[in-house]
This record gives sequence, structure tokens and C-alpha cells, in this order.
Amino acid sequence: MDPLTNAKIRELKAQAQRLKATLKIGKEGLSSQFLAALDEALNHHGLVKVKFEEFKEQKKELAPQLAEKSYSRLIMRVGNVAVLYRPKKEESVEHP
Repeated sequence: MDPLTNAKIRELKAQAQRLKATLKIGKEGLSSQFLAALDEALNHHGLVKVKFEEFKEQKKELAPQLAEKSYSRLIMRVGNVAVLYRPKKEESVEHP
């Protein structure tokens, strides 16, 4: 993944402030089902907010793990919320 510029990180943080939490980590933790849902959300949105409803004590360790397992970048972690970013895959557009 290409490094992000400081300007891009600021832009993503500003966008994230307007987002609602897309996914919530509950009692199942980082299950394969959760990671599949996260992957789908990142493919669709690119920028995803994840709320820690459980495992709040481990959020400092879990947030980077989320980014690593989803091949995304941890943009920020504030309180019980982590923001992850992965560029959307280029959509193929057919021209007539």
C-alpha cells in the first residue's frame, strides 16, 4: 500500500468525523465473520469506522491488528472508535 501524505490523512480524518460507526466489535471479537464484514465494508466505502462495544481494554492492541488483518491503514483511534482506510479498488468502466 502506498504511503499516505499528511494532507490525505487530514482529509480522511475530516471525512471520518461525519461517519457513523459502520461495524461494532462485540463479544465475538475479531471473528472470521467480522473480518469478512470489515473487508466488504472497506471494499464498498474505503473509509470505515469501527466501534469497540466489547474489548474496550484491549482496543489499543486490537486496532492495529484490525488494520493488519484487513490490509487497511489505521487512520486514527479516538475513545472506543477506530477509523480504517483502504483505497477502493478501481472500478472498471466500459466505454462504448
